[in-house]
Amino acid sequence: MRTVSLIRGINSQGMEGRICIGSNAKLLFRSNRFILLLLLITFWTYAAFYVQYYSRLSSRKGDNEAFLGRERMRKQDDHVNNAVSEENYRRQRLVPNENPSVVVSGKVLIGGLRRNSTSYGLVMGPFDSTEDRILEKRPTGGCDENGEFARVVRGRKFVVVLHELTMTGAPISMMELATELLSCEATVSVVVLNKKGGLMAELVRRKINVVKDKKIVSFKTAVEADVVIPGSAVCASWIEQYRAHFPGSQSENIAWWIMENRREYYKMSKHVLNRVKMLIFLIEPQSKEWLAWAAEDNINLDSQEISVAPLSVNDELASVAGISSSSDTSSSSGPELMLHKRKELRKAVREEMGLRDSDVVVMCLGSINPSKGQLLFLESAQMVVDKELPSEANIREVVSEGERVLQEQTLKILIGSLWSKSNKLEYVEAMLRIMYQHPNLSKSVIWTPTTTRVAALYSAADVYVTNSQTKFGETFGRVTIEAMAFGLPVLGTDAGGTEDIVDHNKTGLLHPLRRPGNQVLAQNLQFLLENPLARKKMGTRGREKVEKMYLKRHMLEKLASAISRCMTTI
Repeated sequence: MRTVSLIRGINSQGMEGRICIGSNAKLLFRSNRFILLLLLITFWTYAAFYVQYYSRLSSRKGDNEAFLGRERMRKQDDHVNNAVSEENYRRQRLVPNENPSVVVSGKVLIGGLRRNSTSYGLVMGPFDSTEDRILEKRPTGGCDENGEFARVVRGRKFVVVLHELTMTGAPISMMELATELLSCEATVSVVVLNKKGGLMAELVRRKINVVKDKKIVSFKTAVEADVVIPGSAVCASWIEQYRAHFPGSQSENIAWWIMENRREYYKMSKHVLNRVKMLIFLIEPQSKEWLAWAAEDNINLDSQEISVAPLSVNDELASVAGISSSSDTSSSSGPELMLHKRKELRKAVREEMGLRDSDVVVMCLGSINPSKGQLLFLESAQMVVDKELPSEANIREVVSEGERVLQEQTLKILIGSLWSKSNKLEYVEAMLRIMYQHPNLSKSVIWTPTTTRVAALYSAADVYVTNSQTKFGETFGRVTIEAMAFGLPVLGTDAGGTEDIVDHNKTGLLHPLRRPGNQVLAQNLQFLLENPLARKKMGTRGREKVEKMYLKRHMLEKLASAISRCMTTI
C-alpha cells in the first residue's frame, strides 16, 4: 500500500508539474504575442525598404541612361557593334583554327597582358616624363587676340556640354574649345552628362568651371548664356529636357556641334534637330547625309542655320610637329628648334621601347572596339609578319622605279589606348588570342596605355593606321590629322572622314571595309615597310595638307562665323 501510494503521489506530482509547465508556456506565449507581432512588422518594414531602395537604384541608372539618350540607341548600337563583322565577332570567343585544341580564357589572357607576358605583346609607356625632359616648356597655345574668334567671344557667356569624359576625340575637342574660350576672355561653364573617363582632373587643372548638376542647375546656367554648345549627338536628351524646362525662345541659344555620322545617332537626335538655332557638322559629306536623313523623315530644318567646322591639331601638338601656330609668340627659330627636339624625343622613346633603326612602327590609337577594327588590323599585320602575302601591292604614282629602294626592315605594331574605360574587353581578348596563336605577331606588338600626352607616340611612329569598320567610317578622325601633322603616311578605310582627309596614293593608301580589306591593308603595310622614300613623300604631302586646312586657326575661323550667326539670329 505504501508503495502504491508513493507511486500515486509521484504520478500526481508529475501531472501537476506538466500542467504547471503547460500553463506557464501558454501564459508566456500570450504575453509575448505583442512582441512577436512587432518583430514581424519590423521584418516586413525592412524587407519593403530593401526592395524600394534597389528599385530606386535601378531607376536612377535607367534615368541616367535616358538622360544620355542611350535608351534610344542601346539596341541599335549593339546591333552595329555586332554587325561590324559577324565573322569577326564570332572569333571573339573562339581560339583561331590553327590550334583548336588550345582554349585560353579571357581572364588568363588579360592577366598575361597585365604581367607584360611576351605572349601577348609588351606594354610600354606612357612617356610623359620623357616628353617633359626633352621638350621642356612647350607652347600650349592661347588666344589670338587680334583674331575673329577672340572678337566674337570676348566678354560673352558660353556653356559647353560634354557627353562623357573619355580620352577620345569629341570630349577632348570640347575641352580644348572651353580652354580656348577662357583664354579669349569669355565666361565658360561645362556640363558633363556622364563622368565616365579620366578628363575631370584635366578640366580642373585647366581651371574650367564644371557645373555640379546636369539637370536643373545646368538648365539655369545654360539659359543665361549667350550660346550653348553641345559636342555630340548623345547630348540630344539633355537638349530636349533643357528646352522643356525653358520652352520659350530664350532656350533656343544652341549651336549643336554633331560629331557622329551613324544613322543610329541620327535616330536618337532627330526629334530635337529643329529645336536648336544652329547645327554644326565636321565635314560636308556628314552634313549632306544628316540633311538627307531629315528630309526622308519630313523634318523641316529650314529655320536652322547649318555650318561645317572641322576639328584641328591643337597648338601643343602642332608645335612639337614643328608647325608654328597663329598664337605662337616664339621666335622664327622656334619650329626648327622643336624639330630638333622631336628627333631627340623619337630617339629616346624608341630606345625605351627597345626598337632598332630598322624597325618600322605602325601605330593605331583610339578606343579598342569592333567599330575601330584593331582586330582586323592585327590579322593584316599577321600576314605581313608571317610572310603570307600572295603578291605585291598595286600602288600607283607614289614613287618611280628609280626612287624605289628596298630595305630589310621589321614591322612593329603600336596599339593604344590600353586600359581605356571605353574599350570592349571581349574585343581586347580576341586580339590577345590571335597574338597567343601567332608568336611572331606577339613579338611585333607593343601596347601603350590611354593618355592625352601623345606627342612622344607620334614622334616614335613611322606609319599611322585608322581602320574604322562602320558603314560610314570615321566621321572625321582627329588622330588622322594629328598623324599627318607629324609627317606620317596614313593607311585607312575608304569611307567617311578618312576618305575625305586622306588622298589615296598621295598622303596615304586606302583599303576596303571589313575582312575583304584585310589583304589590301596587308599589301599596303608591306609596301610602306619596304619603301622608306614612299613613306617620306606621303608624309610630307600629308603635313602640307594639315598646314593648309587643319590647324587651330582654321577651325576657329569656322566656329567664329557659326557662333556669330547663332548670336545674331537669337
